[in-house]
Amino acid sequence: MMKLRVVISLAAFAIASSAFAAPMVETVKTDKGNVLAGAKGMTLYTYKKDMKGESSCYDKCATNWPPFLASDGDKADGAYTLVTRKDGKMQWAKDGMPLYYWAKDMKKGDMTGDGMGGNWDVAKP
Repeated sequence: MMKLRVVISLAAFAIASSAFAAPMVETVKTDKGNVLAGAKGMTLYTYKKDMKGESSCYDKCATNWPPFLASDGDKADGAYTLVTRKDGKMQWAKDGMPLYYWAKDMKKGDMTGDGMGGNWDVAKP
């Protein structure tokens, strides 16, 4: 009975800890190599005009390039950090660079924003 309690306690801790872990990202294989993807396998991008730890994509830019937002209670983990946006929302960053989606990508594996305007690059694992 004692072993069962310990196992249940550890399982509960693991589940609770995962709620505060790094963002839900996956690596997707593409013609351009492995890229990072967020929700529903959608490709993530970085913006060359951003500074480490700071987003410069707002208004129309953020409409076209929605930020990869963190959920309440998410915590930075390893290479994944959180950037505070002007509106107070938290955005995920990899190696300090904020991450974004491209509004015109429609399905997993799409990366039509790569190289856009010479300022956008797919995020690499």
